[in-house]
Amino acid sequence: MKTLSSLLQKLTLIAFLFGTIIIIAQDSPAVIGHWDLEVEYGDQWLPSWLEVKQSGNKALVGHYVSFGGSARPISEVHLKDGLFSFSIPPQWSGTHDMHLTGSIKDGGMEGNILDHMGNTLAFRGVRAPKLLYPDPEKWSKPRALLKANAIDGWTTPPGSVANQWFVKDGILTNPASGANLITEEEFMDFKLHIEFKYPEGSNSGIYLRGRYEVQVEDSYGKEPSSVYLGGVYGFVTPNENVAKKAGEWQTYDITLVGRRVTVVANGKTIISRQIIPGITGGALNSKEGEPGPILLQGDHGPVEYRNITIATPEK
Repeated sequence: MKTLSSLLQKLTLIAFLFGTIIIIAQDSPAVIGHWDLEVEYGDQWLPSWLEVKQSGNKALVGHYVSFGGSARPISEVHLKDGLFSFSIPPQWSGTHDMHLTGSIKDGGMEGNILDHMGNTLAFRGVRAPKLLYPDPEKWSKPRALLKANAIDGWTTPPGSVANQWFVKDGILTNPASGANLITEEEFMDFKLHIEFKYPEGSNSGIYLRGRYEVQVEDSYGKEPSSVYLGGVYGFVTPNENVAKKAGEWQTYDITLVGRRVTVVANGKTIISRQIIPGITGGALNSKEGEPGPILLQGDHGPVEYRNITIATPEK
């Protein structure tokens, strides 16, 4: 009898779990997923990103990335009468919680944001592409992206502040906070080698396709973090912190294929084929399915780069 009773209990549990899975699958709200957004600021649309996922049977949670800062957690996404909404507190500036309200229409997303300063802003978005596909079978020979004494092939984004960058003896130098620098050429999948050096307390970053920041920051001796050296800002934490002391040359070998990134820092693999969920703050745009440039952050402090090479898939 005990065996029969135990079997019935197991079958009941399986039936309950199976029924729950079916209910969840049938009732999954259309808002669930990753969304590449644009927010209207004056006469321009700035990039943003949203993740909504189910927690348990009913609750919806997620993450939001604005045009600056890191991915911020959303404690609850509310659904009512075809509208979804959530609120998050300020991260770096502002005095008000941000409130976002939107709807799904024709497979896209649209709505309004009441931002941290009390401004009402329109937003629109589309589902983010999956970008999950096999690695290339063969890569090209690495080629230089930086000349010895010229900044040819690089430019600053439109509307930038003063450009501080210059090249001398193969070293690209940003002596003070100023404009970011981007390649005129754009890339999809690639292997990037780059060497960098910064003074104590300084901060920079390398944006892959102009959208995903691999952090460059004085992080010696700190615990690993997505916002310290080697991390994909706000998303992917390295398995160890291999940062050298400020003033020493350091190296990255970064492979990006679709959403999968591998980061070798100072000779150690600290991120291995991890998925980058979405754009990071400071991205040039949110068009994740398109190629983009290499962007070097120059608006956070002094930094030097050298020996920048790239390899791309061979067809």
